[in-house]
Amino acid sequence: MEKVDIQQRSDKARELFKSGYNCAQSVILAYSDLFNLEPELAATISAPFGGGMGRMREVCGAVSSMTMAVGFIAPNSRPNDNENKKKCYATVQELAEKFRQENGSIICRELLGLATRTSDPTPSPRTEEYYKRRPCAEYVAIAARIVGEKINSMEE
Repeated sequence: MEKVDIQQRSDKARELFKSGYNCAQSVILAYSDLFNLEPELAATISAPFGGGMGRMREVCGAVSSMTMAVGFIAPNSRPNDNENKKKCYATVQELAEKFRQENGSIICRELLGLATRTSDPTPSPRTEEYYKRRPCAEYVAIAARIVGEKINSMEE
């Protein structure tokens, strides 16, 4: 896999989020060209992971999207290839732990300071006030940076 401009990918993820894509979509779309993944397909398959999985405020969508990226970074498509499966899972754990170390959690509601999960699937309107009170654009940029760091470390 080719080296990436980490800052450019991180900025792109932030911009995608601010344009209306959810957290999961923003991270995977920032890398879809590198993964030969059609942008519409990337946006479609990642959409349900936004808001901590369907806005339930569980695992942060940006973290879920980092996990999707691992499928391209450390692929494991053969069902009985336990060595590759181990490498894939270890990579997921490594990236998630980096995110947790920087942000204190990988759980959406904890990152947002919410007391409980929600069952309301209604997305919040993307207003100027929304972007001021939600740190999600920064979490998206951090997740994209962590993915880029992993990709570039594999080239060394």
